[in-house]
Amino acid sequence: MSLKKIKVHPYLIPKPVAIIGANIEEKANFLTIADLCTTGYKIPRFVISSGKGHYTNKGILENKEFSVTIPSSTLVKEADYVGIKSGKKVDKSKIFDIFYGELKYAPLIKNAPITHSCELVENVDFGDTHYLFIGEIKETYVNEKVMEGRIPDIKKVDAFSYYYDNNYYSVGNVIAQAYKVGKELE
Repeated sequence: MSLKKIKVHPYLIPKPVAIIGANIEEKANFLTIADLCTTGYKIPRFVISSGKGHYTNKGILENKEFSVTIPSSTLVKEADYVGIKSGKKVDKSKIFDIFYGELKYAPLIKNAPITHSCELVENVDFGDTHYLFIGEIKETYVNEKVMEGRIPDIKKVDAFSYYYDNNYYSVGNVIAQAYKVGKELE
Protein backbone atom coordinates (compact mmCIF):
# COMPACT_ATOMS: atom_id res chain seq x y z
CA MET A 1 0.00 0.00 0.00
CA SER A 2 1.35 3.40 -0.91
CA LEU A 3 0.43 6.65 0.79
CA LYS A 4 -0.34 9.84 -1.10
CA LYS A 5 0.24 13.25 0.45
CA ILE A 6 -2.84 15.48 0.11
CA LYS A 7 -4.04 18.87 1.32
CA VAL A 8 -3.87 19.22 5.10
CA HIS A 9 -7.35 18.77 6.53
CA PRO A 10 -8.71 17.26 9.77
CA TYR A 11 -10.03 13.99 8.37
CA LEU A 12 -11.72 12.72 11.48
CA ILE A 13 -13.73 9.71 10.41
CA PRO A 14 -16.51 9.39 11.37
CA LYS A 15 -17.54 12.94 12.25
CA PRO A 16 -20.39 12.62 14.75
CA VAL A 17 -23.45 14.75 14.10
CA ALA A 18 -24.86 16.67 17.05
CA ILE A 19 -27.49 19.36 17.43
CA ILE A 20 -26.45 22.27 19.61
CA GLY A 21 -29.19 24.26 21.31
CA ALA A 22 -29.15 27.62 23.09
CA ASN A 23 -31.70 30.25 23.99
CA ILE A 24 -31.45 33.61 22.26
CA GLU A 25 -33.78 36.35 23.46
CA GLU A 26 -35.90 33.79 25.37
CA LYS A 27 -36.34 31.56 22.30
CA ALA A 28 -34.74 28.19 21.57
CA ASN A 29 -32.38 28.03 18.61
CA PHE A 30 -30.51 25.05 17.18
CA LEU A 31 -27.43 24.39 15.07
CA THR A 32 -26.12 21.13 13.65
CA ILE A 33 -22.40 20.53 13.86
CA ALA A 34 -19.99 17.68 13.23
CA ASP A 35 -16.98 19.20 14.97
CA LEU A 36 -17.14 18.04 18.57
CA CYS A 37 -15.47 15.69 20.98
CA THR A 38 -15.65 14.64 24.62
CA THR A 39 -13.09 15.08 27.32
CA GLY A 40 -12.93 13.43 30.71
CA TYR A 41 -15.22 11.09 32.57
CA LYS A 42 -14.94 12.22 36.20
CA ILE A 43 -15.93 15.70 35.04
CA PRO A 44 -17.60 14.96 31.68
CA ARG A 45 -17.33 17.70 29.06
CA PHE A 46 -18.04 18.37 25.42
CA VAL A 47 -15.72 20.44 23.25
CA ILE A 48 -17.47 22.09 20.31
CA SER A 49 -15.92 23.96 17.43
CA SER A 50 -18.41 26.50 16.10
CA GLY A 51 -17.84 28.94 13.26
CA LYS A 52 -18.01 32.54 14.48
CA GLY A 53 -20.88 33.40 12.13
CA HIS A 54 -23.33 30.96 13.75
CA TYR A 55 -26.28 32.64 15.43
CA THR A 56 -26.42 29.99 18.20
CA ASN A 57 -23.07 31.26 19.50
CA LYS A 58 -24.82 34.41 20.72
CA GLY A 59 -26.98 32.39 23.11
CA ILE A 60 -24.06 30.29 24.34
CA LEU A 61 -21.93 33.36 25.04
CA GLU A 62 -24.72 35.35 26.71
CA ASN A 63 -26.26 32.60 28.86
CA LYS A 64 -23.23 30.32 29.41
CA GLU A 65 -25.43 27.29 28.75
CA PHE A 66 -26.16 25.03 25.79
CA SER A 67 -27.42 21.59 24.90
CA VAL A 68 -25.81 18.79 22.92
CA THR A 69 -28.23 16.33 21.36
CA ILE A 70 -27.33 13.13 19.55
CA PRO A 71 -30.01 12.69 16.89
CA SER A 72 -31.13 9.37 15.43
CA SER A 73 -31.41 8.84 11.68
CA THR A 74 -35.16 9.52 11.99
CA LEU A 75 -34.20 13.15 12.70
CA VAL A 76 -31.83 13.55 9.74
CA LYS A 77 -34.11 16.01 7.90
CA GLU A 78 -34.54 18.19 10.97
CA ALA A 79 -30.83 18.01 11.79
CA ASP A 80 -29.91 19.02 8.26
CA TYR A 81 -32.47 21.85 8.27
CA VAL A 82 -31.21 23.46 11.49
CA GLY A 83 -27.69 23.17 10.08
CA ILE A 84 -28.41 24.92 6.79
CA LYS A 85 -30.81 27.62 8.01
CA SER A 86 -29.73 30.51 10.22
CA GLY A 87 -31.70 31.47 13.30
CA LYS A 88 -31.12 35.07 12.21
CA LYS A 89 -33.53 34.44 9.33
CA VAL A 90 -35.85 31.61 10.44
CA ASP A 91 -37.46 30.60 13.72
CA LYS A 92 -36.10 27.14 14.56
CA SER A 93 -37.76 26.99 18.00
CA LYS A 94 -40.67 24.87 16.73
CA ILE A 95 -38.66 22.28 14.78
CA PHE A 96 -38.36 19.99 17.80
CA ASP A 97 -40.50 19.14 20.81
CA ILE A 98 -38.32 20.63 23.55
CA PHE A 99 -38.09 20.78 27.33
CA TYR A 100 -35.74 22.27 29.89
CA GLY A 101 -33.99 20.56 32.75
CA GLU A 102 -32.02 22.29 35.50
CA LEU A 103 -30.42 24.73 33.05
CA LYS A 104 -33.04 27.20 31.83
CA TYR A 105 -31.16 28.31 28.70
CA ALA A 106 -30.28 24.86 27.32
CA PRO A 107 -33.21 23.55 25.23
CA LEU A 108 -33.34 19.75 25.22
CA ILE A 109 -34.96 17.68 22.45
CA LYS A 110 -37.62 15.21 23.65
CA ASN A 111 -37.73 12.89 20.65
CA ALA A 112 -33.95 12.41 20.39
CA PRO A 113 -32.28 9.31 21.78
CA ILE A 114 -29.76 11.28 23.86
CA THR A 115 -29.75 14.92 24.94
CA HIS A 116 -27.42 16.74 27.35
CA SER A 117 -27.48 20.11 29.07
CA CYS A 118 -24.11 21.80 29.48
CA GLU A 119 -22.70 24.74 31.34
CA LEU A 120 -20.06 26.73 29.45
CA VAL A 121 -16.80 26.54 31.40
CA GLU A 122 -14.54 28.08 28.80
CA ASN A 123 -14.60 29.67 25.39
CA VAL A 124 -11.35 29.55 23.48
CA ASP A 125 -11.25 32.24 20.82
CA PHE A 126 -8.38 31.64 18.43
CA GLY A 127 -9.03 35.01 16.85
CA ASP A 128 -9.71 33.56 13.43
CA THR A 129 -12.80 31.70 12.26
CA HIS A 130 -14.06 29.57 15.17
CA TYR A 131 -14.91 29.47 18.84
CA LEU A 132 -14.02 26.41 20.86
CA PHE A 133 -16.73 26.00 23.48
CA ILE A 134 -15.99 23.71 26.42
CA GLY A 135 -19.08 22.72 28.34
CA GLU A 136 -19.45 20.64 31.46
CA ILE A 137 -22.30 18.17 31.12
CA LYS A 138 -24.80 18.84 33.91
CA GLU A 139 -27.61 16.50 32.86
CA THR A 140 -28.09 13.66 30.42
CA TYR A 141 -31.46 12.33 29.31
CA VAL A 142 -31.77 9.10 27.33
CA ASN A 143 -34.89 7.70 25.69
CA GLU A 144 -35.71 4.50 27.58
CA LYS A 145 -36.27 2.65 24.29
CA VAL A 146 -32.57 2.89 23.40
CA MET A 147 -31.25 1.63 26.74
CA GLU A 148 -29.51 -1.72 27.02
CA GLY A 149 -28.86 -2.32 30.68
CA ARG A 150 -27.19 0.78 32.13
CA ILE A 151 -26.03 2.36 28.85
CA PRO A 152 -27.54 3.41 25.52
CA ASP A 153 -27.32 0.74 22.83
CA ILE A 154 -25.43 2.09 19.82
CA LYS A 155 -27.70 0.37 17.31
CA LYS A 156 -30.87 1.54 19.01
CA VAL A 157 -29.55 5.11 19.25
CA ASP A 158 -29.11 4.95 15.47
CA ALA A 159 -26.79 7.96 15.39
CA PHE A 160 -25.29 9.14 12.13
CA SER A 161 -22.14 10.87 10.98
CA TYR A 162 -21.24 13.45 8.38
CA TYR A 163 -18.55 13.01 5.75
CA TYR A 164 -16.73 15.44 3.49
CA ASP A 165 -18.61 14.18 0.43
CA ASN A 166 -21.69 15.97 1.89
CA ASN A 167 -23.49 12.77 2.87
CA TYR A 168 -24.67 11.36 6.19
CA TYR A 169 -23.73 7.81 7.14
CA SER A 170 -25.14 5.42 9.71
CA VAL A 171 -22.99 3.98 12.50
CA GLY A 172 -23.29 0.98 14.75
CA ASN A 173 -21.72 -2.20 13.39
CA VAL A 174 -19.52 -4.15 15.79
CA ILE A 175 -16.13 -5.08 14.31
CA ALA A 176 -14.23 -6.23 17.42
CA GLN A 177 -14.35 -6.13 21.21
CA ALA A 178 -12.38 -3.25 22.78
CA TYR A 179 -9.72 -4.09 25.38
CA LYS A 180 -9.65 -7.63 24.04
CA VAL A 181 -8.89 -7.78 20.32
CA GLY A 182 -5.50 -6.11 20.80
CA LYS A 183 -4.40 -8.86 23.16
CA GLU A 184 -4.23 -11.17 20.14
CA LEU A 185 -0.95 -9.44 19.25
CA GLU A 186 0.74 -10.49 22.51
